[in-house]
Formats: sequence, structure tokens, C-alpha cells
Amino acid sequence: MKRLVFLLLPFAAAAQLQPVDYVNPLMGTDSKMELSNGNTYPAVGLPWGMNLWTAQTNVMGDGWAYQYGADKIRGFKQTHQPSPWMNDYGQFAIMPGSGRPVFDQNERASWFSHKSETAKPHYYTVYLADCDVTTEITPTERAAVFRFTFPKSDSSFLVIDALDRGSYVKVYPKERKIVGYTKRYARGKLTNFKNYFVIYLDRDIDFYSLVSNGKRGATGDESASNHSGIVVGFKTRKGEKVHVRTASSFISFEQAELNLQREVGSKSFNEVFQSAEKEWNKQLGKIEVSGGTDEQLRTFYSCLYRTLFFPNKLYEIDAAGKEVHWSPYNGQVLPGKMFGGTGFWDTFRALYPLLNLVYPEINREMQEGLVNAYLEGGFLPEWSSPGYSDIMIGNNSASVVADAYIKGLRGYPVEKLYEALLHGANNEGPVSAVGRLGVNYYNKLGYVPYDVKINENAARTLEYAYDDFAIYQLGKALNRPKKELEIYAKRCQNYRNLFDPATGMMRGKNENGQFQSPFNPFKWGDAFTEGNSWHYTWSVFHDVQGLIDLMGGKDRFVAKLDSVFSLPPVYDDSYYGGMIHEIKEMQIANMGQYAHGNQPIQHMIYLYNYAGAPGKTQYWIREVLNRLYKPTPDGYCGDEDNGQTSAWYVFSALGFYPVCPATDEYVLGAPLFPKALIHLENGNEIVLNAPQNSAENRYVSSLQWNQAEYTKLFVKHSELLKGARLDFNMTATPGIARQFVPADFPYSFSVENPFRKK
Repeated sequence: MKRLVFLLLPFAAAAQLQPVDYVNPLMGTDSKMELSNGNTYPAVGLPWGMNLWTAQTNVMGDGWAYQYGADKIRGFKQTHQPSPWMNDYGQFAIMPGSGRPVFDQNERASWFSHKSETAKPHYYTVYLADCDVTTEITPTERAAVFRFTFPKSDSSFLVIDALDRGSYVKVYPKERKIVGYTKRYARGKLTNFKNYFVIYLDRDIDFYSLVSNGKRGATGDESASNHSGIVVGFKTRKGEKVHVRTASSFISFEQAELNLQREVGSKSFNEVFQSAEKEWNKQLGKIEVSGGTDEQLRTFYSCLYRTLFFPNKLYEIDAAGKEVHWSPYNGQVLPGKMFGGTGFWDTFRALYPLLNLVYPEINREMQEGLVNAYLEGGFLPEWSSPGYSDIMIGNNSASVVADAYIKGLRGYPVEKLYEALLHGANNEGPVSAVGRLGVNYYNKLGYVPYDVKINENAARTLEYAYDDFAIYQLGKALNRPKKELEIYAKRCQNYRNLFDPATGMMRGKNENGQFQSPFNPFKWGDAFTEGNSWHYTWSVFHDVQGLIDLMGGKDRFVAKLDSVFSLPPVYDDSYYGGMIHEIKEMQIANMGQYAHGNQPIQHMIYLYNYAGAPGKTQYWIREVLNRLYKPTPDGYCGDEDNGQTSAWYVFSALGFYPVCPATDEYVLGAPLFPKALIHLENGNEIVLNAPQNSAENRYVSSLQWNQAEYTKLFVKHSELLKGARLDFNMTATPGIARQFVPADFPYSFSVENPFRKK
């Protein structure tokens, strides 16, 4: 408690604001299928909590649950949705009303205005004009409390909608209680899946109307059908407040009841609110930034908020106080931790490295959850929503597992995870997105061929090569046999097989060893994933010097990087048969072929450092921070994607970035704020000072580490953990008055490859 107060003192002294007050959960909500400004929804929950809540503006089942441009709300939905493209699972909705009782989502929908809406991480409220009801929500990890303020009415009511695809409700009027479950989910194949919920009102139920197959009028006190629900009603005075306590469980009704009693019990709305606010300030307050503009502060903390949701907890605490979970991999209830709701293709890049630096304990839990996923399903997930989802490419669980251990996380069975990595690297999985599709080609030829009917083959090859590096790194840390390490050291160089010297770019290659032809570097998809060769050519995270050598040296490498920004935003969308939203987002950003709205190229700006041109890294970082992020409903430049695009902002605003997870290094950029402070879990602090920082002074002329001159273009994680003070001298013009030596450059595998032939 004393430490929390200390963390918040700078905010209280400067602006009477706490970290949570800077967060705008509506950032990114002005999105649609055709154009993403974030594709977010105003998530009300606790960091990594099992359940989130959101207002639902679109029809139930629509992945775009909340769109800022909408004018009606259909319900308040318990959600586990990581993105609109993945949609939701285990959702149900609560909606107040007054007057004629209705259930249909269109009939119960009410007009609202953002002028009478407040969204915070721990609290949401809105006035529903048609029924004259104000709704308030505040959360715990697995439960929530609602407070509805009703008008004078003989027929005020609440709708409980368990949605379609198999659902159930039962009412206990004397206990003011409703229970139910929903079987609805959007991805994968789930066994024994139900989200059980329990709801208590703090006043008597005067009447109720059960819903069966979407229609009111079912008799009795329970309904089991394709689409079940209930309308419960009561008389209210003007301004009367009705409280609803609700919790859920993937295990049973009894566990849902236990979750509610343990997390809410007899606490008032305000007590739950204060507890949730305290937790958010604790987690957000682990990074303090100061000296920037109000807009920059709001953008920073709104981004940090987005990094603290996924993957979310799927495990619960049973009556004996032990951790248990329903397994999305085999449908059984089993002991131990489980998480779900993230795609490693997105999040291995910066989200997981951010957890390893600032929130390592929660990622230690996540690693335990991955052990259970492997034991229960036979493979590690690559996109869990909540189990195996057949979407995206790569075997990037290797990066997530290796980076955690190399960054110092301990206390979980990492040897079992290493076993899982070897298994996933050498086998195709139960769906194409698990394990390695095309693994036999890759292991035999050193690449996945273009002409063997495996889509996105070049992207797969490049990501598999990096994943092999991650396996090599973890194997080395675990003192695995040299012969085993050599396999993955060799395979991590497979990116070379797709480099075309004639174009200086990565290119699909046929099984016979010939490059795919004709080649259009502006063609999206086909050999690549949601991008083109201009985006994927840089996907050699672990061996940038090797890529520099292939391109003919540092000068040519820098010129190639420059071309990304100087080229026009032309594109070939023929593979998709039309423009996908990622193309449109690149086009309208006015940064050439740089497509920050999607993940493959997000690290590319930092690669100038490897060629001795850090001023260009610093220039483009500030351009992206300034132009492509705002704390507004249209505040992102593409999909936010489970915290990844937000984590890029957080790292880049601090002044460094994890170009190559599974190493001990971050590549330096330039800080956005005059001062930042990172409170590490081990009790140490990282102090980042840049007092001359301003809109004009975006360049670093020199750097001191603990008051000693520091010449390297990277910093080590292990050194930061000891506590560090970094003083950046900022100027308005680029340039460092010294020559770089080899030791100044960030890690590249080929520089120190122990298996290189002499």
C-alpha cells in the first residue's frame, strides 16, 4: 500500500490525476470491417481478468460489438472477445428497460449519446434515452456489479439474453436469482463448452417472462433451447437504483456462485469500484511518464491499458482454494492455470517482451498455462480463442516461450515447454495454424515452396527460421546437446533461401529451386501474410547483419530501408480479389510502403541502427508516434491486436524496442517524454531522463548510463533489471559525433554463429 501511494504522488502533485484517469477506453472504437482505427471496444474489467464487459451497439454475434458511430445500445455484454475477426465466446447480455417489456434485441435497443457516456477501465456508465435508465458497471476478475437508475414505472425490467446456439436460464424469484449458461462460441471445436452465469438482484422480482427459441411466453421457471433468456420486472420509483451482482464460470453453476461470493460477496458498488480503480492504478502506475503533452499522456496510458487484457485468465479458484480450469483442448476440468485469447503472430513481437520487463509474474503464470495447453492438447496454441484457432501462420509460440526464460522468468516446467517447441517445430498440427504447415518441405529444402498449394509460403519460411532461432536460444540456455542445437542454428539461416539478389528482396521459391515468377514486390498475400515483400523482407529479426550482407552492405541496406518510405503506397490486391482493410490503412497513412497498421513491418524502423544510422530510426519513430496514434476513437492506424500495436507505442515512447525477442537486448530509439520511470517487480527502477526532449528535439546526440558515457545502440535486459539511469541528450539535428565499432551494434546471429564453418 505504501508503494502504491508513492507511485501516484507525481500524478497527484502535477495534475491531480491518477494513471487510470488518462485512459480512454474508446480509443480505437471508431472502426469497421472496411477500415480499422483499432477495432477495439470499451473493455471494462481488471488486468488479465477472466471476464470483460462492454456496451453492445451492433447485433448480438457481430464481431464489431461496439462502434463509436452507432447511436443505439442493445445490451451490456459479458465478453471474452480478443478481436472482431476472432469474434467472441461464452457471451451473454444484460439490458434494462421500462414500459412495455420486450426481449428482441432490436425492440429493446435504446438511443444513447457519447455526451452522456463515461468509459474508464474500471467503470462504464451511459444514459439510455428510450427507457430513461442510467446503467453503471464496475468489475472484478470473474464478476461484476451493475447499478441501474430507473424512472418511475409500473413496468421496469431487465433482459437476460443467453444468446443462441444453445442456452439455458432458470429463475428463482424468492431468492431474486437467475442462473443460466450459453454455449455460443465462434472459433475452433470446443468440447463440453458452457459459460455458466449467476445473477442476483437486490430487490424482489414482481413478474418474469421466460424466452425459448428467441420468443417470450415459455412456461415454468426454466428454459433450455437454441436461444433462451428471461425478462424480469418490477415497479420502480423515479431515481430508484437497482443493483445486480453477476459472475460466471466455465466449470459449473456452483463455481460461478463461488466466484461471485469470493470476489463480490456483500461489497457495495462503490467498494467494488474502488478496488478495481486501485488495481488499475497499481498496474498502470508501474510505468510513470511525465513532461509530455496531455495528448501524449493520454495516448500512452490508453495504450498501456490495452496491453493488460490478453491473454486473459481462464482458470478459477475452487472451494478448496486450488486453481482449476475447464480445458478448451480436451473439455475436461483439470487442475492448474490456463489462459486464452491471444495470437502469437501478433504478440510475440512486443506484447510478451513488455510483460517480461514490467509484469513478469503474470507471464510466469501464462507459461504455466502453456504447459497445461500442451499436456491437454498435444501442441502449443498459436492463436487461442480459447483453444486452437485455425488462423494466421508461424510457430511463434517458440518466441513466447524462449523470450520468457531468457529474460529471467523461472518457477515453471520449462523443460516441458522446450519439449513442446521441438514437437511443434517438427510436426503439422491438428489445424493448419498449429505446429508447422509444410514442415516436411521446410526441413528438407530449407523453405516452404510456392508451388505446393501451401499459402503464404514465404512468410511461413521466414517466421519458421526466426522460430528456429528462438528454439536454439532456449536450447542453449538449457544446456541441450550441441548436436541438437546445431539443427536449429542451421535452420535459422533458412531465410537466406528466399533472398533474391536480383531484386534485393524476399521472394517465393518453387520446389525446383527457381524463384516464383512473375514477381511483384507490391503484391499483398500470395507468398506473404497480410503484406507484401516490402514488408516481409525485413523479417530476419535474429540476423539483421546477415540480411545487410545479402543486400551488399550497410549503405545499400539503408537505401533499401529508405525506399520503404519514399515509394508511393501502390499495391496489388489481386490475391484477395479486392482491397483488404490493411491495404487501405497503409495507403491513407501517407508513409509510402510502411504499413504500421499491421505487424510484419513494425520493427523495421529500428533496423537503421544495425547499419549505423540511428538518426533515421529516431526520426521515423517520432513520426509514427506523432502521426499514427491519438487518444481518440480513431486513434490507431490499424488493428490494435491484443496489445501488440499498443506495446509498440509503449516501448517506443520509452526509448527502446525488442526487435528480436529471445535475446537479452532491446534496440535503442529515442524517448518521447522528458522523463519516464519503470518500477520493476524486483524493486529496482529504470529511470529514463531526456530533459531537452521536445517536438523539435527528437534526436539523441549522446547517452549516459549511470552517469557514464554509453556508446552502444542497444541495451541489455539483464542490465536494466539491476536498476539503471539513462540520460539522453536530445537535439534538433541528427548525428552522433563518433564512429561506431562492431561492439556497438545489436545482436545478429551470423556475427557469432558458433557453428560457422571456419
